[in-house]
Amino acid sequence: MSALIEIDRLTKNFGGFTAVDDVSFTVARGEVLGFLGPNGAGKSTTMKMLAGFVTPSSGTARICGEDVVDRPVAAKRHLGYLPEGAPTYPEMTVAAFLAFVAHVRGFRGSEAADRIAHAMRLTTLEGVRLQPIETLSKGFKRRVGLAQALLHDPPVLVLDEPTDGLDPNQKHEVRRLIAQMAPNKAIIISTHILEEVSAICSRAIIIARGQVLADSTPAELAGRGSSLDAVFRDLTLPKEVA
Repeated sequence: MSALIEIDRLTKNFGGFTAVDDVSFTVARGEVLGFLGPNGAGKSTTMKMLAGFVTPSSGTARICGEDVVDRPVAAKRHLGYLPEGAPTYPEMTVAAFLAFVAHVRGFRGSEAADRIAHAMRLTTLEGVRLQPIETLSKGFKRRVGLAQALLHDPPVLVLDEPTDGLDPNQKHEVRRLIAQMAPNKAIIISTHILEEVSAICSRAIIIARGQVLADSTPAELAGRGSSLDAVFRDLTLPKEVA
């Protein structure tokens, strides 16, 4: 398996505070990595550095071999990113927003229309396609964010809490979609839901205080205790993470 995501000694300091401290890992094609940790652990900062939205203090991150600092545009062409909160233009309709994203991605005409339609089918958005985003529920807004990340069919996906705000059926559908895409992509999912890791992740990294505490398969982590919940307790993470 070839590594599509490479993070090497990544560090981010905010003044005297170190949010991410010498973090290294790779994610190969076909892997779904669950990125776990409590609030403030460094998960979102790590993903923002990988996505090119935050500049590292030191270390490197590469997407499909492209350095996110030295070649940011080339790196982002390979990336689908769902950030926390999935910011959009709330006054736009779903269809107009996805058309805007398609234009930014360089798609025109029938190709843009086909990609927009496909992204909406994948995320079940056809029924609200002409509705302003600001009028949607939290779950639908989350699906709009997921649709824009999938629109250009990137080989790398970085998804921050992809099922946040979804009802149980919607969560199942998103997890099924991720499982379908997994063989051809490298995927990182930030989550605090242990059930999600067991359901769709082939590997899990636990981070706390900006440092990697564990990197293993969900089954191997569970073998350290009666459940993954026990692993979190053993690593002295706050109980609310579980």
